[in-house]
Amino acid sequence: MEKQVGIWIDSKKAIIVTLDGRKEEKITEIDSEVENSVYHNRESNKGTFSGSHHSNSETKFDNRKKEELNYFLKSVMSYIKESDYLYVFGPAETKIKLKKKIRDEKSFDRIKLKAVETADSLTLNEIVAKVKDFYNPLHHKN
Repeated sequence: MEKQVGIWIDSKKAIIVTLDGRKEEKITEIDSEVENSVYHNRESNKGTFSGSHHSNSETKFDNRKKEELNYFLKSVMSYIKESDYLYVFGPAETKIKLKKKIRDEKSFDRIKLKAVETADSLTLNEIVAKVKDFYNPLHHKN
């Protein structure tokens, strides 16, 4: 039986919906550890912040964020490595980074990446319905 997978992803989490056959579905949620902002104490102690220190902390933050995103994407990929078909959607650029990582990974060559689409934040039920509709467009039609 072919394994059809849909992933809703942003920088905070990924919801992976696996359809195995007609009725069975498995839902996996992976939380990201990616920091989304830099905390600088610029306002209170103005005298202690030099320009180079500020840019150094931003560079360190950017590097850490890149590593955390890499780790997050690898975690997501570990859940989908047995997939036959893949559908990726989400609001931001994380879906594009995942697409690139999948394309770059030779062991993922057999997986057919069907589509990468922009989608707003959705409820879990909406995500599951969107994945089912993607793979079986007649699923909800009368």
